[in-house]
Amino acid sequence: MNQFFIFSAEYLFVLPILIMGVYFLGQPRTTWRTMVLFALPAGLCTYILGLIANHLYIDPRPFVVDHFTPLIAHTPDNGFPSDHTLLAAAFAAVGMYWNKWLGIVLWAITVVIAAARVYVGLHHPLDVVASMMCALIAVSIWHFVITRNTRS
Repeated sequence: MNQFFIFSAEYLFVLPILIMGVYFLGQPRTTWRTMVLFALPAGLCTYILGLIANHLYIDPRPFVVDHFTPLIAHTPDNGFPSDHTLLAAAFAAVGMYWNKWLGIVLWAITVVIAAARVYVGLHHPLDVVASMMCALIAVSIWHFVITRNTRS
């Protein structure tokens, strides 16, 4: 069971990228520009919000606080927010705007990644929940900006 969580915590973040890539390439070329103009700024906003959160809140990693060896070796830096979860959540939030079922699948993968990051001892639950919230907030704000500008 530990191997599943180790794999999920370290490598599963690649799966949302692959799924979104396949979905993107499966769409008509006429929609690619619109999709990219939504996804790239939304992802950038998510990353920036994550950086801001990282500087505003310090949460030492569980293995530092509780003095144990995590299942995955990691530097004892700030664990807030979880970068792996933030990336997966950004793809899930963007995917949700493009296709409901795509979003649900990507959110399910994100939850597995988040749970694995906590299980292996690299993050507290707050770190992964905050990552998901950052992605939801950033992508929602970008969606609002896009739809507001297209109505004007």
